[in-house]
Amino acid sequence: MRFVGPLLLLIALLLGSLWLDRSPPRADLVMAHSAEAFTLDPQRLSHQHDVRTARALFEGLTEIDGQSGEPVPAAAESWTCSADGLTWIFRLRDGLLWSDGSPVEADDFVYAWRRALLPDLAADYSGFLLPIRGARAFFEWRTGALQGFAKSTGGAEAASALWAETLRRFQEGVGLHAPDPRTLVVQLERPVPYWADLCAFPSMFPVPRHLVERFTRLSPATGMLQQDAGWTKAGTLVSNGPFTLASWRPKRLIRLERNPRHRSASTVPCRTIDILPIEDPNTTVLAFENGAVDWVTDTLAEYRSDLFDQAKAGRRQDLHVLDAFGTDFFSFNCRPHLADGRANPFAQAAVRRAFALSVDRQALVDRITRLGERVATTLVPPGSIPGYEGPKGLGRDPDRARTELQAAGWRRTDQGWVNAAGDRFPTVEVLYATNSPRYRDLSTALADMWTRELGVPCVTRSLDPRAYRDALQRGDFMIARGGWYGDYGDPTTWLDLSRRDDGNNDRGFDLPAYDALLDRAAAELDPARRLRALADAERLLMDEQVPILPICHYVTVYMYDPDRLQGISRHPRLEQYPGRLRKAGH
Repeated sequence: MRFVGPLLLLIALLLGSLWLDRSPPRADLVMAHSAEAFTLDPQRLSHQHDVRTARALFEGLTEIDGQSGEPVPAAAESWTCSADGLTWIFRLRDGLLWSDGSPVEADDFVYAWRRALLPDLAADYSGFLLPIRGARAFFEWRTGALQGFAKSTGGAEAASALWAETLRRFQEGVGLHAPDPRTLVVQLERPVPYWADLCAFPSMFPVPRHLVERFTRLSPATGMLQQDAGWTKAGTLVSNGPFTLASWRPKRLIRLERNPRHRSASTVPCRTIDILPIEDPNTTVLAFENGAVDWVTDTLAEYRSDLFDQAKAGRRQDLHVLDAFGTDFFSFNCRPHLADGRANPFAQAAVRRAFALSVDRQALVDRITRLGERVATTLVPPGSIPGYEGPKGLGRDPDRARTELQAAGWRRTDQGWVNAAGDRFPTVEVLYATNSPRYRDLSTALADMWTRELGVPCVTRSLDPRAYRDALQRGDFMIARGGWYGDYGDPTTWLDLSRRDDGNNDRGFDLPAYDALLDRAAAELDPARRLRALADAERLLMDEQVPILPICHYVTVYMYDPDRLQGISRHPRLEQYPGRLRKAGH
């Protein structure tokens, strides 16, 4: 391959910089992630590579079985659910310890879940906890109280008083209690049949209260709880998972070491794991082929489709293309105004429909991704959830696309599309992160399709992964590359993304009728009727409103030698636990 010469130099420099300082021995297992870790705080994470790392360092009440995809005991040895589906009782294993020797207790879960519920933390997955009795009221009260505090004179005494009232309201009003160190009682507003599944997601993991509170203070200016990320640094972090954090050199290396105080330390195969953030995908492949990496967790090289062709022809056994529990999509900014104050044309559903109807998804899969993915017109992958039949979504129809633009008040002229005020349709920016050729090529192809089919000027804009993520959260985009892997086995793992108050609703989509359909489904006790109500919600979302433009249902491309590395789950959910991985000879 023409990249080999310069890439050999790049990988040599990379690996040399990683091991030069103290020349530690090679870890038992070396994993490559495509981006630097954003956070090791379970309540703050949202990206797949951070989720994978969190599952090495922390352990929740449950975990997902690699064969069945079902929740199984982890920190909890057992659990029960009441007949009405509203009360769950988890019984923790005896003798659980944090890595510093402190006991892991049920109150650590209460503390962590309270953290996630506080608007102060701005956790992406706070919505997971809103079904708990009183949780939504508590969240909304605290949000309003902080807004009121910001308008007051503030001060340390007032902030302390507000925090005392916050603790009282949580204890008295939220259905989450630890009657003893090994018992956690969760009382829900409505049945959540997948609650044990949710408990396996890292945002529900416990954190060491005795450590986190050392890095926490009240702001006398805002009344907010400010939590410094210093507690997650190497040499400080205390964890309850199969590994501890030995070192973290940003953009270079995370080293994990087996946690001798973990409940199953004697059966954790690897003593050490190194996680390398290698943003250049071609370098990642070369690192694997030269033996510097044992597992590439997401093969994003520009020529991976060629690697896929080799695997299909039986010429290589180390490339694994697996159906995944997710959907590749692009997001429309649905806010009335763009970040720079201009009126946002994508605030109109008809404009969003026009752009969706102009896309030839099959061409994108055949010519750009080239991995045989199923094209997607809906969010929930068809057939992925037993009993759920979603809508058809919007396929390609360029003629209807132009009609939709006209219905939105745009008129075609020699100067392009103009509205009633004579303003031209603005140049559309398609935003993507720089760490993947796939994102770049899809963004470029979409911009070309829209320019050709609609006559709308389109350009692409790229940002590094961290800046890209910040731009999404600020709403500083018009159309942006996105994607989602299901966090649990229910349609709501995708449909909740478009709830008004969901932490992952980067699009700013706000439609009361949609939220009402989700609420109706949440109150439905009959499983079949509940799924039908969710299908109605997805139909409104994907046939009419289209805040999200689905492209295809994901496959995940791993690179590893199955004769040398065992323990990787091939179930479509692809929930991987580093503590289960075994290298030959270890």
